Amino acid sequence: VQVVESGGGLVQAGGTLRLSCVASGSIVGIVAMGWYRQAPGNKRELVATILRSGTANYADSVKGRFTISRDNRNTVTLQMNSLKLEDTAVYYCNARTWGDLDYWGKGTLVTVSS
Repeated sequence: VQVVESGGGLVQAGGTLRLSCVASGSIVGIVAMGWYRQAPGNKRELVATILRSGTANYADSVKGRFTISRDNRNTVTLQMNSLKLEDTAVYYCNARTWGDLDYWGKGTLVTVSS
């Protein structure tokens, strides 16, 4: 499975940004997709995940501001509203397959400025 993110960039605090992720390859085995982020000096952390059933899970820090959606079996988007300075990070898309195998994209940088 190959995973490719797009949509990062520079945005002012309070603004919006939309990230997209496309998985290719053996997508039939994908059971969940999600977004993680890593800020400088920090560990990679979960932002939001969505199961094949459509059930979504969010980090407390983004609840009410971010929305994850699954357009089809292999495409997910992350709508980010009311962005804060602390949302600045490299955002990584993840695809998880049967057997808990994780596949990662190379990441896309989101920078929120004041």
